[in-house]
Amino acid sequence: MAVSSGWLTAGRSGMSRGGARLHGVSGPDAPGNGRIAVVQQDSANTPTVALLVADGLSPFEFAAAAEASGYDRGGPGRVWYTTTVAAPRPGIVGTDLGFGIEARHGLGALSSAGTIVVCPAAGADATGEPVLQALRRAHRRGARIVSLCTGAFTLAAAGLLDGRRATTHWGHADALALSYPTVEVDAGVLYIDDGDILTSAGSAASIDLCLHIVRTDFGAEVAAAVARSMVVPPHRDGGQAQFIDRPVVLATGPDVDRFAETLAWALEHLDEALSVDLLARRSAMSPRTFARRFRSATGTTPHRWLVRQRVLLAQRLLETTDAPVDLVASRSGFGSATNLRHHFRRVVHTGPSAYRRTFRRPPPDHGRERVVR
Repeated sequence: MAVSSGWLTAGRSGMSRGGARLHGVSGPDAPGNGRIAVVQQDSANTPTVALLVADGLSPFEFAAAAEASGYDRGGPGRVWYTTTVAAPRPGIVGTDLGFGIEARHGLGALSSAGTIVVCPAAGADATGEPVLQALRRAHRRGARIVSLCTGAFTLAAAGLLDGRRATTHWGHADALALSYPTVEVDAGVLYIDDGDILTSAGSAASIDLCLHIVRTDFGAEVAAAVARSMVVPPHRDGGQAQFIDRPVVLATGPDVDRFAETLAWALEHLDEALSVDLLARRSAMSPRTFARRFRSATGTTPHRWLVRQRVLLAQRLLETTDAPVDLVASRSGFGSATNLRHHFRRVVHTGPSAYRRTFRRPPPDHGRERVVR
């Protein structure tokens, strides 16, 4: 996206990067120039995302959502999102850092979007009645509604979080709970996926939720490719703690090196029997110290981390190979297809075979039209 004279432009011009469909990023220095872009032929089947912004916008979370959904990294055979930027009134939207973006779409863009991402904003427009009504209408027709950071206040004001578990930045969690007592506020997680409503904690947790959505829509392999492009970890579990206490005294030194090496080793040996005792010995720690250090460093337990990593490996194998489910179970460390199905369904909410039918990567389509911009 190009910044010119202090304004970042977002509207309809449709400049692309790597096949991007981020509507309205304009300017001679836009990042699509000189890149190969895949032409999307069938717009009727394109999943649509609307980024809702308002005055007082926090640009970090907006940029995270735009980066994850706006630039096409789906590869051959997949139709990526078409992303638009909408505001209560089209025009310049001020950020809390003193610059602005131009949103050329009004709230009408929310009427057809499959996913609406409510970006955090401090201005009164963010919880104005026109915004709240537009979100209620979108939710009634079945749109997926996402809030990033304090965008949860907008969802709560619309009544969309009533009786639901939701999260926001830990520094604003008490205010959310006090202002909206019907919302079950959980300040201890990175994000919450409640099906049609998803909420994230602040800043980097917005990236985690955006990658989770890409993973849900396109599979683990595509989400990992998006994460690599964004130069961030491919997955942090939504239940991980927002704030992880990592003492400075332990931030460097051979013990931390051994701990990091142990985690890297475990990722390369997920098909083997891995116990806390084994991992602790490799880290030169007692099992109790290792478990305590593990939770301090990752925000979760060794068992939960291992299960999640094995499920992620199984997802990639199901997406990229024709290996039978029994073999996928063995390669991912679950031992049996029954054990794989149990953990896979608990984490992914579907079975391995159904997941493969949805996300199995199609063969390259060498006939797709390409254009150099």
